[in-house]
Amino acid sequence: MGDVMNYARCLGVAALLCAAVSAASQPKPLSSFDAQVKPLLARMTLAEKIGQMTQPDQEHIQDLTDIETYFFGSILSGVSSDPKEGSSLRAWTDLYDRLQRHTANTRLKIPILYGIDAVHGHNNILGAVIFPHNIGMGCTRNAALVEKMERITAEEVRATGIQWAFAPCVTVPQDERWGRTYEGFSEDPQLVREMASAAVRGFQGTDLADPLSILACAKHFVGDGGTAFGSAHGGRGLDQGHARGRNHAAPHSPRRLRVRARSELLRNRWNAR
Repeated sequence: MGDVMNYARCLGVAALLCAAVSAASQPKPLSSFDAQVKPLLARMTLAEKIGQMTQPDQEHIQDLTDIETYFFGSILSGVSSDPKEGSSLRAWTDLYDRLQRHTANTRLKIPILYGIDAVHGHNNILGAVIFPHNIGMGCTRNAALVEKMERITAEEVRATGIQWAFAPCVTVPQDERWGRTYEGFSEDPQLVREMASAAVRGFQGTDLADPLSILACAKHFVGDGGTAFGSAHGGRGLDQGHARGRNHAAPHSPRRLRVRARSELLRNRWNAR
């Protein structure tokens, strides 16, 4: 029960951050939001707390009243999770509005956080600007360009109503034979850190209260990029004390990434768990 309350508290804070946190300023401690979060948590049932920690893909929601029944806190669109009506701007905004309307029928009326993989542009939308993959942007070594790229992406994501991008990817790929090497800016953690910080600034702007800013999500913490060749079905994991482990963790350093440009959310992964 304690774990559920703590996790729900964190999610409640994340929702408040959408409208209250400046990415460019020194991050506030999560406890500074207790006065807003605790009264809300005190009103929530266990089912509502569990629902707020649940994030289904929209294409798997067969009945939209499930949003009201299960109190979903967030919804995502995966790689192929497009609206049934197509991938036009209108289809996406209608999908977002259709899902969000159901939260008005819940007891607490907590709006949904909607997330999408807008890693190199809002590429699920017809007519959106598509940018090079991170490996190409890393080759430019131009952090200002990366920030501008993600500012454009943020504006196009918000045009569809969505508030959250599952980006930037802060993998530190070490073996170019790995099939997802293109997702990383560089094999150098220092360059990844610089580019990732710029990306977060682009997504989040100077203030998340800005209607054209979106939540960033630094992924994939930690060890993504350290995949050993031939280990797709088992093989060697990544030792937490290994120097390579420190290499992969470097872009996630709170002292470095969050002070420069705070990403409000992290997507976690360790040895595929």
